[in-house]
Amino acid sequence: MQKVIRYGLLILVFFGVQSLTVLEAVTLDSKEDRPNIVFILIDDLGWMDLEYQGSEIYKTPEIDKLAEQSLDFQQAYAPHPRCVPSRYGMMTGIFPARSKVPAENFDLLPEDKTFAHKLSNNGYRTGYIGKWHLGSEELGPAGKGFDVSIAAGEAGSPINYFFPYNDTSEKPWKEGKDPIPDLEEGEEGEYLNDRLTDEAIGFIEENQSRPFFLMLSHYAVHQPLEAPDSLRKKFKKVIANHDFGSLPEYILEGTGKTKMRQDNPTYAAMIKNLDWNIGRLLDRLQSLGLDENTIIVFTSDHGGLSNQGTRNRNLATSNFPLRAGKGWLYEGGVRVPLLVKWPGVTKPGVNEEAIISGVDYYPTFLDMALGESPDKEVDGQSFVNILQGEKQGDRGPIFWHTPRARPKGTGDTNSSAVRLGDYKLIHWFDRDEVQLYNVVKDIKERNDLSKKIPQKTEELMKVLSDWKNEWSD
Repeated sequence: MQKVIRYGLLILVFFGVQSLTVLEAVTLDSKEDRPNIVFILIDDLGWMDLEYQGSEIYKTPEIDKLAEQSLDFQQAYAPHPRCVPSRYGMMTGIFPARSKVPAENFDLLPEDKTFAHKLSNNGYRTGYIGKWHLGSEELGPAGKGFDVSIAAGEAGSPINYFFPYNDTSEKPWKEGKDPIPDLEEGEEGEYLNDRLTDEAIGFIEENQSRPFFLMLSHYAVHQPLEAPDSLRKKFKKVIANHDFGSLPEYILEGTGKTKMRQDNPTYAAMIKNLDWNIGRLLDRLQSLGLDENTIIVFTSDHGGLSNQGTRNRNLATSNFPLRAGKGWLYEGGVRVPLLVKWPGVTKPGVNEEAIISGVDYYPTFLDMALGESPDKEVDGQSFVNILQGEKQGDRGPIFWHTPRARPKGTGDTNSSAVRLGDYKLIHWFDRDEVQLYNVVKDIKERNDLSKKIPQKTEELMKVLSDWKNEWSD
C-alpha cells in the first residue's frame, strides 16, 4: 500500500512538474509572440523633409528604404504645431487643449498616465531615450511609466549638438530649463544623434530576450542647427549647384514670411546624419534577429521650421507645397510623415490615405502590444485595423487649438482648427476670421471655400465651437 501511495505521489509530482513546465512554456511563448515596438520621433521634421516625399536636396536613403517596407500614411497629423503640446497629445492620447496645454505650465500633470504605464505593468521593458520636454523628476519618463530614461529632461533643445552637450561657456542658457541629463561623459566632438542611437542600440541589446517598447526621441532637427562639418560642406555644394527655377526664396505670411526653398546646408546635413543613424538602428535589429518581431513607427512632432515673424531668425527648411510651417495650423505646421512597419501585418510600400492624429498612438500602442484598449477615456483611436488592411471608417473630427501666438517668432496668430473628412476649417478667433479648405484637392490651401460653400463652413464651425465648449472655462 505504501508503495502504491509512493508511486502515486511520484506520478503526481512528475505530471505536476510537467504541467508547470508546459505552463511556463506557454507563458514564455506568449511573451515571445508579443511584438517589440520602436517608436522613432524626430523633432521639427517637416512632411517634405524626406527624399521619398520629393525633396531634391535632402538625402534619406535609409528612411526611404524603411518607407518601401512600411505602410506610408500620407494624411497623418501632429496633435499641435509646437513641441510641448504635440508631445503631450502623443503621450496621453488627449487633444492638448482639453488639458489646457499649452499654458503657462507646459509639464505633464502628476495624474497624467501615459501608454508606457500599462505596457510596463504588463511585462514590457519600456525605454525612453532623448527629448522629453514635458517636465523633470517625477514628471519625467521615469515617473511616467518608463523603466529606463536616458537624456530625457525638461529642455526642448540641446545647448550643443557636439560633446560636451551642456557646455554654456560660449552660449547663453535659459534659467529654469535643465540641460540634457545623463550624458556627462563622452568623447570630445561626439555628435548627439550618434550618441542617442548608441544608447538606443544598447537598450535593445540588453532587452532582446523580452518584449520591449523603445521610444527614441531625437532632439534633431530642432535648433541650434549644428552638423558634422564634412556633411555641411557637401550639402553647401549641392545647394549651390541646384536650380530652384522661379521658386522665390520667401513669401509673405502672417506677421512675417515663409521660407520656400530647402537651401540650408546645415539642416540638410543634420537630416543626412539622422538618416544614417536610423539605418544603424534598423541594421542592429536585423543582426540580432529581432526585425521580424519588431514594429517600427517613424514620425515627427510637427512641421518644419519655415516661418519667421517680426524678428529675424535663421530658418531651417521649406514645407512647400504645404503652406507655412511650425506654429501654424496650415498643413505645413501640422501634417507630418508617418511610416509603420509591422512585419507580417502591414503591406510594404503602400500609400495609405487614412486620417491619423498623434493622439491615436496611445490606444494604438496598447492595441499592438496587448490587444487592449486604454483604461481611461482618450480622444485617440487605435488604427491597428487599418494596419491590418481594413479601410478607415468614420474617423470623426481632429482638432487643434493654439492660444499662444508667436507673432515675433513664427509669425502666427491665435487660432483653432478642425479637420473632418476632406475639409479643414481654421478660425482666427481674435479677429473672428474663418478659412475653409478642401485639403485633399487643395493641399497648398490657397483656395478659401468659406464663402463659396457656406453650409460646410457653418457645419464645421459648429463642430469646432461645440468641442471648445466642452473644455473651455
